Parts: sequence; C-alpha cells; structure tokens
Amino acid sequence: MFPEPDWLRQYAMHHHRDLGRISRAHLVFPEIASDSSESRPILIERAAAAKSTSLRDEVIDKTGSVKVTAMSFQNMTQYGDLFVEFMRARRAVFIDRLKWNLQQTDGMEFDQYDTPEARWVAVHEYGRVLGGIRLMPTTARCAIYSYMLRDAQKGLLDDIPRDVLFFDAPEDPRTWEATRLFISDDVEAERRSLVQRMLMIAMQSTAAQAGATSVIGIVPSVFARWLKRIGMEASPVGPKFSIDGTWSQAALFPLRHRVQ
Repeated sequence: MFPEPDWLRQYAMHHHRDLGRISRAHLVFPEIASDSSESRPILIERAAAAKSTSLRDEVIDKTGSVKVTAMSFQNMTQYGDLFVEFMRARRAVFIDRLKWNLQQTDGMEFDQYDTPEARWVAVHEYGRVLGGIRLMPTTARCAIYSYMLRDAQKGLLDDIPRDVLFFDAPEDPRTWEATRLFISDDVEAERRSLVQRMLMIAMQSTAAQAGATSVIGIVPSVFARWLKRIGMEASPVGPKFSIDGTWSQAALFPLRHRVQ
C-alpha cells in the first residue's frame, strides 16, 4: 500500500484524529452520513480495451443510447464536434444560467485549466451533452497556474477563498482535481439521476486509469444529497462558501476501484 500523503495527515491533525481512527462515517458529507460504517460497492463499467493507455468510450446506460466519453488532447479528434459541444454546454450552465464571470468565445466557456494535462468527461446522447466534468492532476503546471484549489490557496483566484481547504493543497500524482461539474439544464427530471450516476462513476474510472487513488474538488453542496444513493463516499475537506450565490465545498473522493 502507498503511504498516506502529507496533506491527508494534515487533514487528520486538523480534526484532532488519528488516521487509523477516521471511520467511513467521518469521511462523508454530514448531510449524508450513514449510521453504519459500511457502504455499498461502486460498480465501474470499463471499456473492452481497458488495458490500453488511451481513453475510450464507456457505455454505462443499458439502452446503449447514452455514452460517457473521456477526452484528452490526444484523442479528441476521434469524437467529431463532441469537445466543442462540451464547452458550449459548460457555457450554458456556468455563464448563461449561473451568471459566473468566466471567459468565453464562439459560445464556449474555457479557462486557464483547459490544457493538455486535463481530461474532459462528457455524458452524451446523439451529440447532445447531458453532463460533464474536468479532471486535472494536482501536479499540473501552466505558466503561473497549477490547479484550481492550489491556486486559490495562493491567492491567484478572486472568486474562491484562500481557506478553501483545511490543509495545504496536495501535489501528488495519485490525487487528481475535479472541476466544472455540471448537468445540463435540459436533461429531463426523470433522467437526471442516471446522468449524475454515470458522470460520477466515469470520474472515478477516468482518474483511476490515469493512476489516481483519490479525487479532490469543489462540488455544489446539493450534490451531497444523492451521493449516498449511488454508493459514493466523500469527505468534506474545506468550509462551505458561496460563488455568485451557489454554495460549494471542497470534497475528497477516495477511489475504491483502480484500473489495472
């Protein structure tokens, strides 16, 4: 087993607990803490060619119409206009609906973290993007920037507080950051749980395929309401804060399945 990273030790010290005594019940959002320390296993469906180092489609919806695609700079040309539609969907959620002050051009939202080190996971159906998330290694660097949580601590981001984490932001190839998590507004109410589940499972499998053992990131507080239903665990690793009226919190997702 890998030794516990320094940032996890800082988290334990912050809460005045020994690492060995942090139960699974402690490592979930307070809103979804279970009375039992046990949790259901997470089933991750992988592509047939999972041993390949390239990222490939993952079809999780049993009807076969909804797919999950993990895109990178190396493979995005294989998927036609999907990356463009992904960035347009981000703009529709974060700029058009949430009114965040973000960079956009040609109808697409983007920022300094959309670099060749990133991965973009899209849930889509017949070219329509239903949801998405961006993943970035915590070892990433681009000019003065690294990744969102670390840059917030360093005071490089105006909209995220410097005390966003209870500990120093990790710089560990085994820890990846998740950002820009969204479900498109036009996803039908009866299908949102399916899209949410597919997206979170794909987040885990994509990060694990890249060698990660945990994912850290800022998520909307409302996501805590359904994490338990899909068998996921998340540890609150920072205080709640508001971005333009949307309450968010940094969370740590341990990856319980790894791609071999």
